[in-house]
Order: sequence, then structure tokens, then C-alpha cells
Amino acid sequence: MTRLDRYAVFGHPIKHSKSPRIHRLFAEQTGQTLEYTTQDVPAEQFQSAVNSFFAGGGKGLNCTVPLKELAWNCADRKTERAQLSKAVNTLALQADGSLLGDNTDGIGLVTDLIANHAIVLSGSRLLILGAGGASRGIIAPILEQSPHTLVIANRTVDKAVKLAAEFDNDNSIAGCGFEALKNRQFDLILNATSASLSGQLPPLPTGLLAKNGVCYDLAYGNEPTAFVRWGQENHALKSLDGLGMLVEQAAEAFFIWRGVRPKTRPVIELLNSERKP
Repeated sequence: MTRLDRYAVFGHPIKHSKSPRIHRLFAEQTGQTLEYTTQDVPAEQFQSAVNSFFAGGGKGLNCTVPLKELAWNCADRKTERAQLSKAVNTLALQADGSLLGDNTDGIGLVTDLIANHAIVLSGSRLLILGAGGASRGIIAPILEQSPHTLVIANRTVDKAVKLAAEFDNDNSIAGCGFEALKNRQFDLILNATSASLSGQLPPLPTGLLAKNGVCYDLAYGNEPTAFVRWGQENHALKSLDGLGMLVEQAAEAFFIWRGVRPKTRPVIELLNSERKP
């Protein structure tokens, strides 16, 4: 009997993850035979869990909160986008037994924005809320789209300024505190904090969103997040959450592992249809 190729997502917590279902749908669609499971892995057990998984025949891993920085450290080789983000969400076993680390979050976000929602990034004024790992993973792919400006706002100002400085090569990106956003407007506001899932929001000034502006929360839920609701209340042309990004980054990981690129739209539509109206 042929043993199934094994994949998994590690996280803590991880029970809520939609990734196993997404990858099963991809496998059915593309005629691939594989197994994809979840594993709750606290940070202090991460390295031993990774070693055990691959020693037991595992082929690839996804890593989510709070393990992406640890995954970056355990990868033997990293893609350029993983190097830039200093975080890895995808580990792939190579033919020589080494582990390749990649970060598919940024390309997943950009693909969802451009391909699924027809949002123009080139020449736009962009704001990222938060200067943590989620922000770090999306900055380089966004800058590749040539926005007019990209601002990172964070409660701890120094953290935003330092993060912007890491990516700045032509003065198109800057970091600041939330109070510095007064009297500024943005065409696209990206929430890269997890606060809105618990009903919290940064102190956002009125008039921050430009006319026909778009709001996008990297987090997602069965009901609209606090930031998605904020966007609706502030008359956003579109106020979206990160479900599409989740599917798109998963498709990129699937391609890295299997060499086949699944169609994402039917999966996104199915998952959307199952959410509360």
C-alpha cells in the first residue's frame, strides 16, 4: 500500500484552522493524493515537532502564529521573500533532505487584492496598521507594485520607523505613530494587527479613508471583524477580510510542494458561502 504524502499546519492555537479543508479541496481539484492535518505546537516544542514530522516522512509544513519566526530559523535555505520578511510560513522538504523556507503571505495578499478584487496598488496611497510579523511579511510584495506611498503606523512609534527603514530604498515608505495620521488620507488601509478579532481598533482619526478607498483586514472570521465594520462605517468602497489571502497563500504553498497551481476562486466562493450572512 502506497503511503500518502503528508503535510500539516503547525500553530498554537490551531483548532480553528481552515487550512486542512483548503488543501483537501486543492488536492481534489488537481487530482493530487495527499494528507494534510493540523498540529497544535507551542513555541517551545516547535523544533522537536518539526524534526519529528520530517523524520516521520512529512513532505511540507505551514506555520502560523506564533511560529513563523521560529520556522525562519530552522530553514536550511530561504527564498528572497522569506529573507526579507524574516518569517517563514511554508517549509518544503528538498530532495537532498534540506528544508526550504518561504513566506507566501505577501503574494497571497497581493493576488487577492489585484486578481480577486481589482484593487489598484500602483500609484496608490497605502497605510498598514501594525508593525509586527504580519506587516513584515507583506511589505516587499506591496512595494513591488509601486505604490505612491506606503505608511506603517504603530502604537510603538520606534518599531514602525525601524521596520520602514529596513525596506526603504527610495523614500516611498515611512513609519509613524497613530497621532501622525491626522489630516492624511489613504486609498487602501490594511489592518495587520490581530486586535479587531477581539473587537479592538487602533485610534484611527476621522477622514483617514479617501473617497472610494478600500479597507482590508488580514484577519478573518465567520462574522465581520471590527476593522471590516469600521471600513463599512467610514464608507469604504470595499471593506474586506483576509479569507481570500488565506486561500491565495495556501495555493502558493501547494504549488511549492506539488508543482501544480490550483484554482482559488471556487474555493474562496465556497468558504464565503458558508459564512454567516
